[in-house]
Amino acid sequence: MKFLLFKSPLIHCFLIFSFSVFTSFSALSATAESDNDSNIAKLSFERLSSALRELNFSTSFVVVKNNQAEPYHWLHGIAKSTTSNNQVELEILALLNGPRRDILRIDNTVSYIEPEYAPYSITSSHISGPIPAVFGQDISVLENNYHFVSVGRSRVLGRIAQLIRIVPKGTHRFGYWVWLDQQSGLLLKLAIITRKGQLLEQTQFTHLEITDDLSEHLKQLQLTDLPKVIDITAKQEETELAWQVSWLPDGFKQIKSNRHRINTSKQAVEFMLFNDGLVDVSVYVNPSKDKQRVIEFAYDGATLVLNQIINNVEVSVVGKIPAATAKKIANSVRFIRDVEHLN
Repeated sequence: MKFLLFKSPLIHCFLIFSFSVFTSFSALSATAESDNDSNIAKLSFERLSSALRELNFSTSFVVVKNNQAEPYHWLHGIAKSTTSNNQVELEILALLNGPRRDILRIDNTVSYIEPEYAPYSITSSHISGPIPAVFGQDISVLENNYHFVSVGRSRVLGRIAQLIRIVPKGTHRFGYWVWLDQQSGLLLKLAIITRKGQLLEQTQFTHLEITDDLSEHLKQLQLTDLPKVIDITAKQEETELAWQVSWLPDGFKQIKSNRHRINTSKQAVEFMLFNDGLVDVSVYVNPSKDKQRVIEFAYDGATLVLNQIINNVEVSVVGKIPAATAKKIANSVRFIRDVEHLN
């Protein structure tokens, strides 16, 4: 192999300049392409948000995790109010296997029908379920902690779908792959992925119907008297908690905290809920009869449950986060005073 050596300083400078221009142009092209992909992704999410709030649709999906499938039926619609000229938003989410579990929503009133409790309602603008609530809201709240990347098109449920990746900034979160219907903008598939590409949990839509008219189920919902709204804050004890979390991944903010008893065991616990716009993380603290215990953790799909006991205090962290993140959160719990009063 022969190498050409240029002794002329002028030619040498020209080659350096040419290479510099080429690499700069390549970098600018890559940046422009990346920005374009990000813009396409953001526009796709804006379209998804509008579709989830404005369309009449009936859909079914399954959440696949731990080699098991949970089937759901999801309906949404817009109707004219029976008491005014305003429009109301109607929504039903029903788990199809096992005991009946339905969630009903009329505008900002959400009702829960579950076998363990008497029916009740709370004030909320969205249903808490397998589909992240932020998908129907302003996705820009995630921009500080996630990148949005438009990957390309594929075929899902017999429809052309746009694949968007929600890529976390840093190592403390999982990634989300979202397939959106090219025609309607609605969700067709959702996957939660580790940084190494391991699939933890998947939501696959099996049926999608978009109509001009309201479905019969939603018409019946509009005429239904929902259970009385309960005041959740009234059930929370106002006293300051005995501990605090001194470390969280950037972007997580405390949503609420309270002191209550677990329904099944009647064990008193103190609780904090944190959220970054996409992911909820719950931290529980309660006294334990054990002095020490090795850290225990288990995944339910993408949801991690981590327990550890140090000096007769049990700390539990629950959320769709990596084990290392949960362990760091648990280890950051600092006690202001003794928690024995919880007994």
